[in-house]
Amino acid sequence: MFERLREDINSVFHRDPAARNTFEVLTNYPGLHALLFHRMAHWLWCHGLKWVARTLSTLARWFTGVEIHPGATIGRRFFIDHGMGVVIGETTIIGDDVTLYQGVTLGGTSWNKGKRHPTIGNGVVVGAGAKILGPFEVGEGAKVGSNSVVTKEVPAGATVVGIPGRVIVKRPEEGGEEVRRKEMEQRMGFDAYGVTEEMPDPVARSVRALLDHMHAVDDRIENMCQALKKLNADYPNGELPPLAEEDFDCVRDEPSQRQG
Repeated sequence: MFERLREDINSVFHRDPAARNTFEVLTNYPGLHALLFHRMAHWLWCHGLKWVARTLSTLARWFTGVEIHPGATIGRRFFIDHGMGVVIGETTIIGDDVTLYQGVTLGGTSWNKGKRHPTIGNGVVVGAGAKILGPFEVGEGAKVGSNSVVTKEVPAGATVVGIPGRVIVKRPEEGGEEVRRKEMEQRMGFDAYGVTEEMPDPVARSVRALLDHMHAVDDRIENMCQALKKLNADYPNGELPPLAEEDFDCVRDEPSQRQG
C-alpha cells in the first residue's frame, strides 16, 4: 500500500514541475486525491460492496471534481493533472504511466452491458478536454491532442488530433520539404501558433498542404516559361509581382485569435 502511494507521489514530481515537496502534493493535488479515493472504492467494488464503493466515489467527485467509477481498472503511476472535469467510466482499463489532463472523458457510446469504455495502454498521454469514447484500445505510448474526439482504435505510438480524431502521420519526404515550406511561410507571414511535432494543429497542416501545392505549381510554371523562352527568344519572362504583406494580415492574426 505504501509502495503504491510512494509511486503515485513520485509520478507527480516526474510530470509536474510545479510540485515542490511531498506535503504540498499530498494536500493540494486533487488528481492524487481522486486516485487514492478510487483505490479504496475499487477494492470495495471488487469485494461486493458496490453501494459503499459508489458512495465513496461520489464523495470523491464532490471533493476533487474528478469522477471515476469504482469498477474502472487503473494501473500504476497514474497521473491526473489539475483534475477538474475528468470522467472515467465503469469498464475503462488504464495501463501504467498514463497521464490525463483536465476535462478528459473516457466514456462509452452504448447503453448495453459489457465492455463499453476504452482500454488505455501504458504511457499514453491524453490532452485537456479530449474525449475517448467506445470499447476500443489506445495503443502504448500514444498521444491524444487537446479537445480531440476519438471513436476508433489508436495504434501504439501514434498522435491523434481533431474532431473526429485523426492519426497524424509524418511523411518521409517532409524533412526535405520543410525548408522550402518555411521560406514560403515567412514570405506570407504565416505562423502556426503553438504547433509542435507531438501535437500538430490540423488547420496549420491544411495551410501547409496548400503551401506545398502552391510551391509545386510555381515550379511547374517556371519550367514552362523556360521551355517557351527556348522556343521563342522574344518570349517575355518577367518577374512575378511581390506579395503584399497587408494581404496576409488575417493569416497572421489568426493564431492570436485562437490563443485568445
